[in-house]
Amino acid sequence: MNPFHREPELTFADVYRPMSDLELQSLLAEWHSLMPEARLALAAEFTARNLDYAEPPLPVEDAPPEFRELVTIRRYRDLSEAIVARAVIESAGIFCFLKDENLVRLDWQVSNFIGGIRLQVASGDVEAAEAILSQPVPSEFSIPDQPGFQQPRCPRCTSTDILWERQGRKAALASLYLFALPLPRGSESWHCNSCDLRWQDDE
Repeated sequence: MNPFHREPELTFADVYRPMSDLELQSLLAEWHSLMPEARLALAAEFTARNLDYAEPPLPVEDAPPEFRELVTIRRYRDLSEAIVARAVIESAGIFCFLKDENLVRLDWQVSNFIGGIRLQVASGDVEAAEAILSQPVPSEFSIPDQPGFQQPRCPRCTSTDILWERQGRKAALASLYLFALPLPRGSESWHCNSCDLRWQDDE
């Protein structure tokens, strides 16, 4: 066996020769994506088989992508809140975009440094999107086959801008991140963003 012997490289003609007529016709549809040498070999193969062929016309270019001027209408620290807001806007048939969503998915702490996740809509949809997001929170709604839901309110100012929190949550997260030591998350309570009241449910 000669170690210096090299098999001759295949040419386009060698590739096309064993192909069926149907395969050649399918390849002809890709004419404009072929190299010049491949086109010449393909034309020669059609001629050798006495097959009629015609160079296909240039494909019609797709419409250029539509440019949208996006405007930031809300900023959210937490990804879950941003996703809910996006779902509400999209349910009304309005295109929207969460800028830096994937960045926050990689590391949630980045949200504070970049100013939160930005909810953006087209400039012509700002008023409609603002109107949707500004709708009051329903005080209650029914769920099929389930007990009705009643929106919790602050016992002092009756605001619905409240959060369910755990005291010591930030310290627990910091300890877990820095020292890999979990700490107790603390007691659970409600916090009103309007009047800063904290309270616990009697239940």
